[in-house]
Amino acid sequence: MDIAIVGSGYVGLVAAACFAELGHKVICVDNDERKIAALVRGEIPIHEKLLPELLGRHRGERVRFSSSLENAVQKCQVIFIAVGTPAGQNGECDLSHVESVSRKIAEVADGTPKLVVEKSTVPVCTSQWIRKIMRLNGAPEGSYEVASNPEFLREGTAVTDFLYPDRIVLGADSPFAAALLAEIYEPLRSGRYQKSKNAVPAPDDSRPRPQIIVTGTRSAELIKQASNAFLAMKISFINAVANICEEVGANVEQVCEGIGSDSRIGSRFLSPGIGYGGSCFPKDLKAFRAVARDCGYDFRLLDDVIHINDEQCVRFLRKVRKALWTLRGKQLAVLGLAFKGGTDDIRESPALHLVRMLCAEGCRVTAYDPAALDRAKDELPTDVQLAASAYDACADADAVLILTDWEEFAELDLDRLYSLLRYPIVVDGRNLYSPEKMAEAGFHYSSVGRADAIPTKTLPLRLRKANNSAAAD
Repeated sequence: MDIAIVGSGYVGLVAAACFAELGHKVICVDNDERKIAALVRGEIPIHEKLLPELLGRHRGERVRFSSSLENAVQKCQVIFIAVGTPAGQNGECDLSHVESVSRKIAEVADGTPKLVVEKSTVPVCTSQWIRKIMRLNGAPEGSYEVASNPEFLREGTAVTDFLYPDRIVLGADSPFAAALLAEIYEPLRSGRYQKSKNAVPAPDDSRPRPQIIVTGTRSAELIKQASNAFLAMKISFINAVANICEEVGANVEQVCEGIGSDSRIGSRFLSPGIGYGGSCFPKDLKAFRAVARDCGYDFRLLDDVIHINDEQCVRFLRKVRKALWTLRGKQLAVLGLAFKGGTDDIRESPALHLVRMLCAEGCRVTAYDPAALDRAKDELPTDVQLAASAYDACADADAVLILTDWEEFAELDLDRLYSLLRYPIVVDGRNLYSPEKMAEAGFHYSSVGRADAIPTKTLPLRLRKANNSAAAD
C-alpha cells in the first residue's frame, strides 16, 4: 500500500521505517527541507535502536523523503498525521500543527478516496475537528475518512514495540476506514511478518500476534491518553511506596516483587527512581487533565501523580546532601542526562532538572551520557563540564550520581571507579546496583527505597589516589 506520513520526528520516522519493513511504500513528508536533505543523505536525527538499520535497508525503495505534501497526498491513499502536539500554557495540547496539516491535505487532495489517520497523541474529539477543517477547506464530503491509530512506543525499544506490539488500536467510524487500517497491519495480524526470515528479532516478552482492538475514533483517542496516565500513575505510586520504605526500613525491591507478582497488577513500570520524564508522560498527563476539566470532571488523581513525580527530584537532592553534608564547592560526577536509557531525548528529563538544582546549590558538575551530550549541552548551566566517558566524569569527584538507567552504567568496573573517586560515594537514582555488592566494593551507597549501604572495606584517600596514579602510568 502507498502510505504518506506527515512529520519526520520520533513517531513519524519509526512509523515510516516499520511500515516499509512490513512491505508498504512510504513517503515521509516534512516542511523542514534541511531535515529532509539530511534524511536523504542517510543521517538520522534521533538515537533509536534498529532505526538506522531499517531506514538504511529501505531508503530510496520503500521509504522516500519529501518536502512536498501535495505530491505525497496525491500518490497515497492513506495519510498518517505524525506532527508535534506540544503542551499549551494551561496544559492543553497545541493542535495548531495538526490543524495546519489537515487544512493543507484538504487543499491538495485530488478527489480520490483518502484515509487520514491521527498518529500523533491528541485529545479526544480531535478526529471530529480534522473532519470539519477538511470540509471547510474544500475537501468534498465522502472523499475522505478520518481515523485514529495511536502509537504505544517506548523510546529505546520503539522499533520492536511497533513490530511486536501488545495490541493494535484501530479507531474507525466506518467499515471503509476499519478495513483499510486492518489491511495495513495485516502482516502483523496474521503473524506473516513475525515468521519471515528477515524479520527483526522478537523481544523475549513478545506475543506471537498482537491483539487487535477496533473502536470508534473517540475511544481510540482516549485509550492513548488514559494508557499514558495509568503508566505514569504506576511510576508515581511505586515512588511513593519507595519513600515509605525508606522511612520504615523496608526494601522496595522486595515490595515490588510482592506487588508485581499479582497478575492483576504486573511488574512492569514498578521501578522506583527519580521520576518519569520524556515527551509523553508529562505532556499527556496535563493534556488529559485539561480534557477532564473541559468536561466538567475534576480528575484529582492526576494532580497527585504529577505532584509525586515533581517531589522525587527534591527528595533525591536531599539524598545527595545527606551523603555529602554540604554541597557548595563539591565536585560531582553525573552519569546520565537523557530522561531514560536507550535514547538521546532530554525533554522533561529529571536528570537535567537535578543538574540545574545542584548547580544552584554551588556544586561543580561533570556529566556524561552515551547519547544525549549534544542535545543537553545547550540546556545545561554553562559551567557544567561534559566528559567523554563515565570514568572521565568520575575522576577526582566527591561523589557519583547515577541519574539515567543506561546499561553501561550498570556494568561499571567498580574497582576502577573506586580508584578514581576522591571519596567512595555513589548516590543511585535508578537502583542499578545491589547495596550489598556496593558495600563489598567499598562504597557508601544510597539508592531509592532501600537502606543505605556502608562499606565493608575502606582504603585511605592517599592510597586510593596513589593507586589511581599508578593505574594512569
